[in-house]
Amino acid sequence: MAFQVSPGVEVKEIDLTNVVPAVSTSIGAFAGAFRWGPVEEVVQVGSEKQLLDRFFTPNADTFKYFAPAAQFLQYANDLRVVRTANDGQANASQVSGVLVKNQDDYDNQVFASDVQYIAKFPGVLGNSIGVEVVTNETAFESTDFAFSDLFDFAPGTTEWAATRGVSDDELHVVVFDADGRFTGTPGEVLEVFSGLSQAFDARAPEGGSNYYVNVLNNQSRFVWFGSHDPALTEAGSRSDDVSSFTTTDDVLGYEFDNGSDGTSVEPSLGELTTAYDLFDDAETLDVSFIIGAQVEEGDDVTLANHLIGIAEGRRDAIAFVSPAVTRTISNVDAVQDVKDWADQITSSSYGVLDSSALFVFDKFNDAFRYTVAAGSIAGLSAFTDNVADPWFSPAGLNRGQLRGVTKVAFNPRQNERDTLYKARVNPIVSFPGEGIVLFGDKTALARPSAFDRINVRRLFIVLQKAIATAARFQLFELNDQFTRAQFRNLVEPFLRDVQGRRGMTDFLVVCDETNNTPEVVDTNRFVADIYIKPARSINFITLNFIAVRTGVEFSEIVGQ
Repeated sequence: MAFQVSPGVEVKEIDLTNVVPAVSTSIGAFAGAFRWGPVEEVVQVGSEKQLLDRFFTPNADTFKYFAPAAQFLQYANDLRVVRTANDGQANASQVSGVLVKNQDDYDNQVFASDVQYIAKFPGVLGNSIGVEVVTNETAFESTDFAFSDLFDFAPGTTEWAATRGVSDDELHVVVFDADGRFTGTPGEVLEVFSGLSQAFDARAPEGGSNYYVNVLNNQSRFVWFGSHDPALTEAGSRSDDVSSFTTTDDVLGYEFDNGSDGTSVEPSLGELTTAYDLFDDAETLDVSFIIGAQVEEGDDVTLANHLIGIAEGRRDAIAFVSPAVTRTISNVDAVQDVKDWADQITSSSYGVLDSSALFVFDKFNDAFRYTVAAGSIAGLSAFTDNVADPWFSPAGLNRGQLRGVTKVAFNPRQNERDTLYKARVNPIVSFPGEGIVLFGDKTALARPSAFDRINVRRLFIVLQKAIATAARFQLFELNDQFTRAQFRNLVEPFLRDVQGRRGMTDFLVVCDETNNTPEVVDTNRFVADIYIKPARSINFITLNFIAVRTGVEFSEIVGQ
């Protein structure tokens, strides 16, 4: 109660231990065309192996999209990937015209009676899938069923059904690689599901659902359930509605066809930007680097500006974008072409531009290919987070060494680097004996400002993101001297820590009656002014070597 009306002791607990929380700074975001995987859904991957598991190996057409993602994962372990929706995409199934993009799309569809199973994702790869189902001992022991050695028993009645007086609900399912496109071996088994039930309400011994539809949809990496086979007339019934489920002596086999990657393997610019738009909501999706995909000349300007727009809208991420590969491959006018591209890019501290395509090895197709550098440059920023802090520059010989790169398409000399740097382009340079290095740390901001450097922009992203998160706990509190002091006590230790880690030279937090005037308080607002003197990276070094006569004292020369 609010007030005690008789003598007594009231115990209250007040928590004043709030701190500014740590925030993520190294999460990448990328969209592109892949051969497998969910479409228009954000998928988290932590390594190249996981990238392969979710989106399969690239071919010569899709490596251009796979490469930037794989390059980033050489430096970091957290990437959000979206597969584009290409016009004409289709899932393999028993009929044509079936498209299931992802889980949400599946949940919103009802399938025709002649579609029993559907490839999990769109693409021609799904045409290689085969499914066989057996429902009784006769089918199980049939010579038509080549997978009986994978099971310990023939299907009959599950223990769960037997306890309810129901029989013949059990079935086995095998998913296999009919054409060998997934495994390289035709007929190789992909998945085995043993002892499933036709009963809608069936439960497994551990308590989860054992209904074959639910098990396949939740556990299979290769197929969705479409509709019950006409031979299984009772499938999907509740156990209290039937005494015995229908079985068949035949092996139920399902071939897959009609899968398509789309009318074009490469997505249109509109399809690509639609995929990137899934990253635009900062409240529901946390990302730090938006990595530009490889596109053609002309489209590279539009895509770059679109991604920078997304980053500016979020205000907690930076877009890393690259010129079209053809601008720098064997091009005597590479400097001018890259400058022309950069001149069309929006002036913004939320964008980072690089100078050249990278020559990398495509181990999946045993070939060397060019790819955009955006994934590697974003990766260097993530690497900097790991070895230093976000407010350190990712460029130079200490932290700017590119990995897995054989050569650059265009290696600018000093005068060319001067031209590119004035155009806000960060040169990628190959130094003999020192490797391939990012040799610039500018953002795409055109006007002179502290924010025209990557480390300063990233410093403020970290500060704004962390302090804004902490400030949410001040909402709906009273705007009085106590709350304002509490906020200062919350923020200042955090800023001192950043200062001690060389992120800034000084700071000041003003949150008192001077900026929370009666007018501000009466409009239910709370104001805090946070002044930062950011640390600056060294871009220019001057070394003066001075010769003096033998008899001259150095103190006479330097005035000390």
